[in-house]
Amino acid sequence: MAKGPEAFRTISEAAEEVGVAPHVLRFWETRFSVIRPMKRAGGRRFYRPQDIALLRTLRVLLYDQGRSIKDVQRLSRSEGVQGLAALATASVSAPRLGSVSPDPAAPPVVSPPDRPDEAGRRRLAATRDDLLAIKRRLDALLSG
Repeated sequence: MAKGPEAFRTISEAAEEVGVAPHVLRFWETRFSVIRPMKRAGGRRFYRPQDIALLRTLRVLLYDQGRSIKDVQRLSRSEGVQGLAALATASVSAPRLGSVSPDPAAPPVVSPPDRPDEAGRRRLAATRDDLLAIKRRLDALLSG
């Protein structure tokens, strides 16, 4: 049975919702004083819905936008939790403190088409056949 949206989450449930490992959440607690999960007997952590929202914000800032921990700590002190949430929803292309500009010599990222045309399928089949032939040769060399 799934928990309701207002239910408290354990560290493993919170980590799964946010998309990081549980040890990352414990590490973030040491670096960001704004993360304060409820702790029960034995030190078991329970994250409230507002904690989950904050963790998602941190994930966006650190992972998606590529900000450093020091940068997010500085923003947390100056902007507060609401300011962090606003920054997380801002455009990823906006300039950031300590950001590295992309390499202009890097090739542009092009998404592949949904389905290759007939010529593309023939090229893929030929490449597959070449790779299978190479694999057979390697297997023969390794076994013999």
